Amino acid sequence: MELSNTLKKHYPFEGKTIDLNGHKYHYLDEGTGPVIVMVHGNPTWSFYYRNLILGLRDKFRVIVPDHMGCGLSDKPQDYDYTLERRISDLNQLLSNLNIEDYNMVVHDWGGAIGFGNVVSNGLDKLNKVVILNTAAFVSKSIPPSINFLRNKLWGPFAIRALNGFCFPATFMCTEKKLEQEIKQAYLYPYNSYENRIAVSEFVQDIPMEKNHRSFDTLKNIEEKLKLIKAEKLILWGGKDFCFNDHFYYRWKSLFPEAKYKYFENAGHYVLEDKAEECLKEIRSFMLG
Repeated sequence: MELSNTLKKHYPFEGKTIDLNGHKYHYLDEGTGPVIVMVHGNPTWSFYYRNLILGLRDKFRVIVPDHMGCGLSDKPQDYDYTLERRISDLNQLLSNLNIEDYNMVVHDWGGAIGFGNVVSNGLDKLNKVVILNTAAFVSKSIPPSINFLRNKLWGPFAIRALNGFCFPATFMCTEKKLEQEIKQAYLYPYNSYENRIAVSEFVQDIPMEKNHRSFDTLKNIEEKLKLIKAEKLILWGGKDFCFNDHFYYRWKSLFPEAKYKYFENAGHYVLEDKAEECLKEIRSFMLG
């Protein structure tokens, strides 16, 4: 997708791609030094991490993929949009780049995908991880609005035809009002019925039932979380309507040794509401 000058102003990066089964998988690879892999969720893309990239690339090599169907990656209509496949895609990217030793930042679905990578790729390869309003474990806690969209009959129509997920996220996921240009940037990759396929499939892939296609994958990740010895920093937006305090306290129980900071007046997009504070905390943590 050709970027507008307005978007380039906020996203001043030269992307790269690898081929995954005939489809382009887009990623950013900025700076040099110890590697930090940043894994986004739904319905964001690598744009979500723009301020962290700019603030860390002087000391680190920052790698930020767009999941298949998201951001500037291709949006195939017949892809296997499952958690297992997304983990495999990330594994393949890091393998292609010969990344053996790294740090990680995860948000939203990035928690399950990122920790899924760690579990399948070797627990000892992860040095430090930053956890931002996410989950990597089975939970029955889900907002009614999102559970409504999991319905296979009306969910895909509402998300793809009516833009009933990407658009509401631009005002439901922050406590402060986003600038219009920033809203447009978040919506940019998801500008048509076809281009919103992965957004819809992410919602369909939330494993609430034991017979769900991704339940066992997520459960396997959950069971191995306590084996992860990497240093951990939890930064949490307290006004998140989706990943609420239930998830925050679950992380604290899983990782009682973690450093943490709770932002009472930040929403799900904690990197938008508390951009400077988060960058400061993450930079200090990664350099420490």
